[in-house]
Amino acid sequence: MKKPLKPNWKTKLHDIIYEADTPSGKLFDVLLFVTIIASIILVMLESIESFDKNHHDLLNISEWVITILFSIEYIARIITVKKPLNYVFSFYGVIDLLSTIPKYISLLFGGIHALAALRALRLLRIFRILKLARYMGASNMLSTALKASRVKISVFLFAVLIVCIIFGTLMYLIEGAESGFTSIPVSVYWCIVTLTTVGFGDIAPITPLGQLLAAIIMILGYGIIAVPTGIVSAEYTAQNNNNKKNTTEPTVHLNSQSCENCLAEKHRDKADYCYNCGERLYI
Repeated sequence: MKKPLKPNWKTKLHDIIYEADTPSGKLFDVLLFVTIIASIILVMLESIESFDKNHHDLLNISEWVITILFSIEYIARIITVKKPLNYVFSFYGVIDLLSTIPKYISLLFGGIHALAALRALRLLRIFRILKLARYMGASNMLSTALKASRVKISVFLFAVLIVCIIFGTLMYLIEGAESGFTSIPVSVYWCIVTLTTVGFGDIAPITPLGQLLAAIIMILGYGIIAVPTGIVSAEYTAQNNNNKKNTTEPTVHLNSQSCENCLAEKHRDKADYCYNCGERLYI
């Protein structure tokens, strides 16, 4: 039995804003995505002094138009849910607010509008737009593998830090301030940069013994890079094997329907009530 339609403008607007399965919801998400991209490009162009000098008025007007659109969207998201504070203090609610207020604050404090680049965080909504839920299983496996590896990786990083302190101290004793190794912290910084194969080149040993030690650190760096990858890969393989053992469980199909009351998503197909708060769901 189908759930009855609710002839309420708030519910219809809620479906457009929060749903990703309906045509209007998909269109809204795509337009929002394009607007966010345009906003980020505008902020980048505004940071180019020569471009901003020649097109300042156009950039400023465009930024205000987008800011007003985001403000309307933010207000619409608040008024279309039964418990607005649930949205306001949610992860996306905070991001939406942070992406809207910089332009208004710039009226009082110049230059802060550049923080509008925070709108890039809103691109996280692309998971809803492109319906990437099918890949969430793989991402959950990776997340679980990373959590299972955190102790081993922490021990490994602590060991690397000790190695950097030891080699950095040795380099300080060998080279000294004449070569740029003015202190042990500076020498440890150089060791970290060298060990990670970054090599800024701002400090370099000049004595044969110092260069030999630097060569050992460089070679050691290539071996160290592979260790965390191996740890995570081993845990990921273990998680994958566990999942294969549980393939006999029935598949649960989820949709992107959002609860008007608590904003919970990922309900079962044809679910009548929210799994989180028990609120009636409408189509």
